[in-house]
Order: sequence, then C-alpha cells, then structure tokens
Amino acid sequence: MTTAVVVGGGPNGLAAGLQLARHGVQVTVLEAADTVGGGARSGELEVPGLIHDYCAAFHPLGVGSPFWKDVGLERYGLSWAWPEIDCAHPLDDGDVGLLYRSLEQTAAGLGVDERRWRLVFGDLVSGFDELGPDLLRPLVNVPRHPLRLGAFGPRALLPATVLARLFRTPRARALFAGVAAHAFTRLDAPLTASLGLMITASGHRFGWPVAVGGTGAITRAAAAALTDLGAVIETGVSVTNRRQIPDADIVMLDLSAAQTLSLYGDLMPARIAKAYGKYRVGSSAFKVDFAIRGDIGWRNPEAGRAGTVHLGGDLAEIASTEKQRAAGVMVPNPFVLVGQQYLADPTRSNGELNPIWAYAHVPKGYAGDATEAVIAQIERFAPGFRDQIVATTSRGTVALEQYNRNYAGGDIIGGANSGLQMVMRPRTAIDPYRTGVDGVYLCSQAAPPGAGIHGLCGANAANSALKRAGVQVR
Repeated sequence: MTTAVVVGGGPNGLAAGLQLARHGVQVTVLEAADTVGGGARSGELEVPGLIHDYCAAFHPLGVGSPFWKDVGLERYGLSWAWPEIDCAHPLDDGDVGLLYRSLEQTAAGLGVDERRWRLVFGDLVSGFDELGPDLLRPLVNVPRHPLRLGAFGPRALLPATVLARLFRTPRARALFAGVAAHAFTRLDAPLTASLGLMITASGHRFGWPVAVGGTGAITRAAAAALTDLGAVIETGVSVTNRRQIPDADIVMLDLSAAQTLSLYGDLMPARIAKAYGKYRVGSSAFKVDFAIRGDIGWRNPEAGRAGTVHLGGDLAEIASTEKQRAAGVMVPNPFVLVGQQYLADPTRSNGELNPIWAYAHVPKGYAGDATEAVIAQIERFAPGFRDQIVATTSRGTVALEQYNRNYAGGDIIGGANSGLQMVMRPRTAIDPYRTGVDGVYLCSQAAPPGAGIHGLCGANAANSALKRAGVQVR
C-alpha cells in the first residue's frame, strides 16, 4: 500500500490527507499543536462560554469549495450560518456601504452606482461556478473555461484603486476597497483588483457564512472524515528535522516556504531552493478578541446587522494607510476588520456577553502593541465601544507566530501578495506543489490558490502527488 505522511494538520494538511486517503493511500498526519486546525481553530479565551475564532472567521471560499463539497463535511457535523448582511463599510459622515449575498440587493443600495456594480460583478457572479475552479488552481494551466477567465483577466490586472474609481459614490468605492484590502498589500499596484473581484463575486454567489460553533468546526469535521478513512492523526509532534519524518512514499508539507527550505533545501535543485529562499513574507496582522456587553453601538445601525465590518475610511484613506504599512510605517488609523460572528451564530455568546473578533493590518513583523489602535478605529465608527469591553485578548506578530509557526512575523496569509507572487507562489512552475525532491510536496497556503479555508492548496497538492504516482484522480 502507498503510504503518506502529512506534516502539519491545518485545513490544507487535512485536505491533502483526505484526498490521498480517498484514493487508497495510508495517511499519517503529524501536528505540532495539541489539536489540529492551524488557522481554523476556535474556543474560549478569557470569558467562559464565549467562542472566539482564533484566526479565520468568514468563509465565502470555504462554503463554495468544490473539495469540501465533494468530501461532504456536513456528514461530519459541519453546518453554516449566514449573517443578514455579509459586510458593512461605514464612513465618517455616517454613510455605509453594504455587501449582501444578493448582487441585486447590494447594487440597489449603491444609488447611482447600481448599474456599475452590476456591470463589474454581474458576469463574474453568474459564471462563478465555471470561473472559480480556474481561479483556484495554479495560474500556469490550460483554463477549463477560457472565455470566463478571459473576461475576468482585464479587470483583475488593474490596481484596486483604479477599479474602485469606476464607481462614483464614496460608499461603493470604499466597499470595494475594503474587500480588496484583504490582499494585505498596497492597492495602487497591478493585480490588486483580482482578490477583491474574486472575494466579492464568491460572496455574491455563496455568501460570507460562519461555521456554527466556530471555525474549528470545519477542521474537526475534516479530521473526522480523515479518521473515518483509516488515517492516523498524531498531535503534539513537532517536526524540525526531516529525520523526524517517518519513511513514506509521499510527504506532504503544510508548512511555510521557509520551513520547507529548512527541511529539504539541501536536496532541492538549486533553482528551486533559490526560489524558496526568495519567497517573501510580510502580510502581518495584529489580532484582538473582545468580550463585550451587548451589541456594538455603531453610528450607522446597519453595521450592526453585518457579520463583517471593514474600518478604514474612504478609498483614499485605505490606499494611503496600506501603502504606508507596506513601506513599514505603523499608522494610527490602520485598516481593521471586525467580526460579529455571533449575529449569525448565537451559540457563541453567553447571555448578554458577545465575542468580537478583530485584526489590524500592521507592518511586517511589527513588534509594538496595536490594541489601542484597533479600539480607536472601532470607537471612531461606534462611539462608546470602549465602555462595553469586558475583556481583551491580543496577539501581536510574535504571538501569532508562536501560535502557528507558518505565520512568520505575523503573516497570516502565507506570503506577501505583491508582484508576481500574488498569482505565482511559491515559484513560477507548471506544478508549483512539487519541491524538486522526489515524493515531497508543498500543500500549505504558500502554494496556489493561497489563503482561505477552502482546502484546495492541500487537495491540489495531493492530486499532483497522485498523478506522479500513476493513480487516476477521481
């Protein structure tokens, strides 16, 4: 029987193991932490009874993942819940941009930009079931739906700031800029419109749901499915040297590019080792979780109905702060994402106490404390928030890396989204999952299609290994 060892039990490691096990491979997963999950864990923090997502929170690419659907995680206890409004982007004058699952409802709320929002996103949404699979695999491939991809390409190549200026109103411009800012990079560079387009289109197709009971429910279900196929999951096993990896026909690495290089660099072809050595990190976050009394008192109450709230002001401010952050400057008004997951999933709350999830974009490896900056940004749009806080738990860049070794310098998306690295990671190759070492594959979010709890980095890497082994992939 073919054997495989998966190093790292995050969502992609579990997905890689699942795909291999579904094709008859005997799989062992080694996870350094006491539980599997990586960036998809959840649980209590300072206040008993409140469930916080430790990293990932909302899952338009998760609920729409063709791999999770094929596995059928719902059979293992996963269920989804949708907020009334997917995302809100308040402005200083009290106005707010609202992103609904419905394209029509979103466009109708944008006034004179209704027609333009439909023109930008309409065909992407109606064709997302065809477009999505081409976007969620390596770029260097023959597209399955070339017309869909060809229509997406010219828009995706634009800087996010250029595409945002197609809209006339501050609310529509800010709404798109806030979504595009998920790329963690300056928004005036080419290709930065691509992620905003993809996440918005995916959201209009599938919504921005949460996993009931916390994001950890996704990886718990994946682990249960994997165990059901006879795989072995070992936790508390830290791998820092390849001699610690048991002999196997296939080794899947749910690790950063740097960790992969440290394990196998001396065996890699020089050109591949060089590419891994040049791989850039830098999408650093500062995470803050709050326990608050009651609901956040947003100046515009529509924000109180949204699962996610983007805080960063208008297009010009977001573009400016992201540009400064990319240059290493910690601004007093960083872009902040706020999660109100309990609105869709009340099981996360405890009476009148509610969990609030937030993180700020900070410079690469920022060593300071951004807690006050996060609170100030929320206060800016929700006066009185500070008085609602019962408890606060902060994780800076160092703590994030301690939580998950893949988060080098607080980089929670597996590598900087700048230049060609945005679309070709960890190197330019037809098969970017191969490390150049026979039988060893990279399956983390440092490989295509990148960040998100969709499992496709792992599933795609497993398919590469299976094809290399001569196994017909189902």
